[in-house]
Amino acid sequence: MPTYSRITGTGSYLPPRRLSNADLAAELAAKGVETSDEWIVERTGIRARHFAAPDVTCSDLAVPAAQAAIEAAGIAPQQIDLIIVATSTPDMVFPSAAAILQHKLGIAGCPAFDVQAVCSGFVYALTVADAMIRAGNATRALVVGSEVFSRILDFNDRTTCVLFGDGAGAVVLEASETPGILASDLHADGKHVGILCVPGHVSGGAVLGDPLLKMDGQAVFKLAVGVLEDAARATLAKAGKTQDQIDWLIPHQANIRIMQSTAKRLKLPMDKVVVTVDQHGNTSAASIPLALDHAVRQGQVKKGDLLMLEGVGGGFTWGAVLLNF
Repeated sequence: MPTYSRITGTGSYLPPRRLSNADLAAELAAKGVETSDEWIVERTGIRARHFAAPDVTCSDLAVPAAQAAIEAAGIAPQQIDLIIVATSTPDMVFPSAAAILQHKLGIAGCPAFDVQAVCSGFVYALTVADAMIRAGNATRALVVGSEVFSRILDFNDRTTCVLFGDGAGAVVLEASETPGILASDLHADGKHVGILCVPGHVSGGAVLGDPLLKMDGQAVFKLAVGVLEDAARATLAKAGKTQDQIDWLIPHQANIRIMQSTAKRLKLPMDKVVVTVDQHGNTSAASIPLALDHAVRQGQVKKGDLLMLEGVGGGFTWGAVLLNF
């Protein structure tokens, strides 16, 4: 029998500190930076985000999200035989956040590694896990997106610091005789590196360059809408499906305008789009699994639904995954 992979459990976690736009505006005002709830909502659709405490790491956020996904799948942590963490904000240069997460979950021996594709990271990681299961190299994979983007924000730049938040989302992906993940489509184009990046790096015990996030918002928006449509259509074609068969579009939660434009191009009504950007902000690689878990636990996404997951991020990277839930 052919081996497929299916999501059998989802989980998510948000750090306790929630900042509304008004809360953030008050903190920024103390630094001499002006913004407002109206300004943020009009341009992004974001109303709140969560920030991790200073001593909380990427793997710390990943633990409860992973535990919730494992519990939802009805398995023991020791049954996991592959761990992939999508993140741009790992605990340290090395080892990987995945290896640290593995130890915190009480698991040992299975492969564990990070995937760095920024906001497309979860789509990339899910595709890698699916390929490893189909190849017979794993049977139960834990795929996590976890980010602490608050650590790399320039709080003197109101155009970027209001956009991002921290959090983690996870799924358990298991081998199955019935199709779950139907198709995926991944891309990157490094010529766009300058429009969204963190250009600093560590050398000789010091940070060289600028370790804070830089973004050309208009350039990102223009590129994102086009490539998200292309990736979605390519994935549908690979699976022999049409856009009217999609039950839920679960896009990277970056900006409500990008999400609305993508849905419009795919001729999908917004009531078929899972939206959490208003409460979570942009959590990069965590945003898709956070939104998925939210939709599952709210009863929106149900077993048998056809889901389109898609993301776009710095690199520039983009991709989509179509799956039967």
